[in-house]
Amino acid sequence: MSGTTTLTSPGRRRPRLGWNLLGLLVFVTAGFPLYWMLDTAFKPAKDAIDPEPSLLPTGLTLGNFRRALDIADFWGPVGRSLVVSLTVVVIGMAVGMLAALAISRFAFRGRRIVIVGILAVQMVPLVAMIIPVFLLLNDLEQYDRLTGLIITYLTFILPFTVWTLRGFIVNVPRELEEAAMVDGCSRTGAFVRVVFPLLAPGMVATSVYGFIQAWNEYLYALMLMSQEHQTATVWLGNFTTKHGTEYAPMMAGATMMAVPIVVLFLLVQRKMAAGLTAGAVKG
Repeated sequence: MSGTTTLTSPGRRRPRLGWNLLGLLVFVTAGFPLYWMLDTAFKPAKDAIDPEPSLLPTGLTLGNFRRALDIADFWGPVGRSLVVSLTVVVIGMAVGMLAALAISRFAFRGRRIVIVGILAVQMVPLVAMIIPVFLLLNDLEQYDRLTGLIITYLTFILPFTVWTLRGFIVNVPRELEEAAMVDGCSRTGAFVRVVFPLLAPGMVATSVYGFIQAWNEYLYALMLMSQEHQTATVWLGNFTTKHGTEYAPMMAGATMMAVPIVVLFLLVQRKMAAGLTAGAVKG
């Protein structure tokens, strides 16, 4: 016979169909809150509080966005959130990279204790540390200051950054650095010219995580900052008053808050995908 035809048996098709349906279910479950937020943001305010809401858009309006901008200052909190998030990412990546390099490339006394300590810190609930953090920042005169909020965010973002970057550095063979050093590079030069470019996807993925964590954090921003210095997440609380909650403007505000995250993902999506899959296949 000049050619053969491969037929897929019904027994093989059923598991594939089941996985596809499961994936579709997960997608719908994860994406529905986002859809509902957008739908509520663009629908008339009276439809947002309808006891029998419609799953499909019944009307589109931009009035909720105007109302959200009129309730309280929007650009001030967003600007402060951007400053805090970007500063946390820059400092966290610089310090985290050095710490991860030391843990993964050098043998020193207490190395295992440091690694266990990094893991242990991530197990402590953030809400359990809020009183000690408040007292400490108050003693350091950093209460109600962006610098104090940045220091606080670094305490729970740095451990994850160090642990994640350590995994990426370990996956880079030492032989590459040794070959560069044989060719005349110093240890620092070998890291900058050989290892650092290979870590770019992992650094992007870690930076995005740190930015999202700092941008979305609410509890510490609420407790450590006054109304005048509130961040974007705390700003959403202005839609809840003694007269009730304005759900449509609140969803409009949440939609505007999500724009920086969406833009960030669009800019680094390729590096992000490469970083998340780095080290999955070794050979």
